[in-house]
Amino acid sequence: MQERNKILTEGPISSTLAKLTWPMILGMLGMMIFNLTDTYFIGKVGVDELAAIGFTFPVVMMIASISMGMGIGTASLISRMIVSEKKSVVRQYAAHALALSVVIIIIFVTIGQFTLEPLFRLLGASQDILPLIKDYMVIWYWGMIFLVIPMVGNNIIRATGDTFTPGMIMIFSATINIILDPLLIFGIGPFPELGLKGAAIATVIARGIGMIVTLYILIRRKKLLTFYLLDLVELIRTWKNILYVAGPAAISLLITPLSIGIITRIIAEFGNEAVAAFGIILRLEMLALLIISALGSVMMIFAGQNWGLGNRTRLFQGIKIASLFSLTWGVFISILCIFAAQVIAGIFSSNPTVVKITAGYLVIVSFSYGFQGIMMMGMGIFNGINKPFIAFNMIIIRMIGLYIPLAWLTSSWIGLEGIFWSAFTANLISGAITYLFLFKKIKADN
Repeated sequence: MQERNKILTEGPISSTLAKLTWPMILGMLGMMIFNLTDTYFIGKVGVDELAAIGFTFPVVMMIASISMGMGIGTASLISRMIVSEKKSVVRQYAAHALALSVVIIIIFVTIGQFTLEPLFRLLGASQDILPLIKDYMVIWYWGMIFLVIPMVGNNIIRATGDTFTPGMIMIFSATINIILDPLLIFGIGPFPELGLKGAAIATVIARGIGMIVTLYILIRRKKLLTFYLLDLVELIRTWKNILYVAGPAAISLLITPLSIGIITRIIAEFGNEAVAAFGIILRLEMLALLIISALGSVMMIFAGQNWGLGNRTRLFQGIKIASLFSLTWGVFISILCIFAAQVIAGIFSSNPTVVKITAGYLVIVSFSYGFQGIMMMGMGIFNGINKPFIAFNMIIIRMIGLYIPLAWLTSSWIGLEGIFWSAFTANLISGAITYLFLFKKIKADN
């Protein structure tokens, strides 16, 4: 096992991280494309259908966050074990992780089907929208297995140091969804016109094919999966180890969108143009931080494997290199925003107020993106070395300790620009704290 995964524990660090990061970028782009495709084609059907998808977003986000948390917990465990345990043991732990995924799927499908109507009424869905929501979510809930298992399975593959294969699987699934969406939504050729049901079926089929490919890779190529499970005591012990990281990771993933909802409420006091601009800003930030986000996922695996071998010196070097890259990337984005923020904002809106607000935010906050990137990578590293509660505390500090209270205070003092400076301050402080905590914690456990 050590030989097939030594890419993360030996050799030049910079080139190793670069080789692992670019496939992660492709994978994340695949996820973005997957999500945007449904919205694009459903928007062509009608406003009610688009509104129905809007109501499903919080539920889908919650399930996706839990799935990603499961994947993070599994990758953390497997990456630490894969350099120190026998292959047979790693296989068993991988099987335990997927078994836990199935249990979670059963629980959420059951809850989802029985609470579908009251839940979406609680979210504000009207009587005329509810049938459309049911059309989509009944199928989507049953297709959860095709979301959760590939999420966990692909993270097992990444834990071996192979980020290329999961990235290609995501791109492949997104491509299938792009092809099937118009066929099943609009009834092109021999296909029936199914509307929202068609979008849900296309999603399930695309993710289902992705799941089959993921399991094939795990079983046949990687030989990292066995269907033999140990006794119940060992199974539960593995689940506890996974959930120790997965629980805080999932909650951390949920905190950001919930906090953004509060920030949006504060911004709404400044009018619809400000809210529209903030919507554009959130999407632009996702793109601006895409490379850093991918590097953060890689650093979790890098940290896990080197931590598993007790290779603290190499881990220190990796943190320094990744942090320097994040700061450099932040400088690049800030320079780009200084000269092109107006042009970039103008691509998404022709409203001069929206463009002005968007550009103003980018010019101010982009100077802190390098520090935000350090925090994102730090969270990945803490999860990788089995210290998820520190990662959880970092997101609490940034969003609840700094961003929200500062935005609330400064917006009443200096207006909309105060929210921009609040984001800048939250990124700067949380990034610096994360960097200090990384070295302090790793040295303390050395």
